Amino acid sequence: MSSTSAGIKPVVLVVDDTPMNLQVATGILRDRYTALAAIDGAKALDVLARRPDVELILLDIMMPGMDGYEVCRQLKQNPATARIPVIFLTALSATEDEKRGFEAGAVDFINKPFQPETLLARVGTHLRLHAHERRLDALVQERTAQLEAKTQELESTRLQVIYQLGRAAEFKDDDTGTHVIRMAHYSRLLAEAAGLGSDRVELLFKASPMHDIGKLGIPDAILKKPGKLTDEEFDVMRKHPAIGAGIIGKQGSELLECARITALTHHEKWNGSGYPRRKQGDDIPIEGRIVAIADVFDALTSNRPYKQAWTVERTVEVMTRDAGSHFDPGLLPRFFERLPELLTIKAQYQDVPGKTALEDA
Repeated sequence: MSSTSAGIKPVVLVVDDTPMNLQVATGILRDRYTALAAIDGAKALDVLARRPDVELILLDIMMPGMDGYEVCRQLKQNPATARIPVIFLTALSATEDEKRGFEAGAVDFINKPFQPETLLARVGTHLRLHAHERRLDALVQERTAQLEAKTQELESTRLQVIYQLGRAAEFKDDDTGTHVIRMAHYSRLLAEAAGLGSDRVELLFKASPMHDIGKLGIPDAILKKPGKLTDEEFDVMRKHPAIGAGIIGKQGSELLECARITALTHHEKWNGSGYPRRKQGDDIPIEGRIVAIADVFDALTSNRPYKQAWTVERTVEVMTRDAGSHFDPGLLPRFFERLPELLTIKAQYQDVPGKTALEDA
């Protein structure tokens, strides 16, 4: 809100090294504005440091020490005063003088000697323009804040949907749904240890809960079977990475593309014996290699319909033995270097019988 609209006189600073000029200009302005005066550039800058309510500056050019051009340049370089309109009061009238003034940041010139009506008209015009500009700035800031809030809301909703879909798939063989939470945190730890940039680390953390979305297409009789799967049943199970990638589809979103890649590749093995495409070594995207380690670690250390949870010690021993065959031999040691943090995550998001992860969401 401007000073005028609030019923308060706008504050105008007059800067001139001639006391008579200061007296005349402030006398003309006093009925409509709060008129401040400064006898030189240095004092003008002191006044502005103490009076952030100044809304317009009338500035003489020819002053000893610091001339008006330099004062104006300093004002425009200071964020606190850069937006205050500056009108030069000057006896100079050459085109080159006006050019220098506009380049320094002035909005207008008033030639000396000036008529009171001219001074009041120019000051009034530029104060109205300045007030309008501030209203537009405030409106832009308000709309920007609204858009940012809406964007954050949409991002939060999107992440919530991703987690719910990941949990929906996991509920088919994990009735607490905490697996996707733990392995997402495990994946983030390993991605950090592997040196992925912060953006990719967060992307994988948000996308990894959808790694097993393809289980929605696998019959419960296979997923929940307590015993060993037959060859035919295992052939059906091996379809879930491709089913998951198909459910997510190719999207323009980096997040969903990361989710699609992890869904498709987290059962590939370093030696090429995995599924569904038997990719090998570095041909497996690093996101898939990371999620493979996080997924197996959590699966082995958790109760499932077909097995009891292994101890952490046994899990580390068996997975280490499979480095270079099942797991990326460069990534696995980095994973177990973070074992204390892994155990903290495991304890924080442990399965509680009769309670689902949704209750902690």
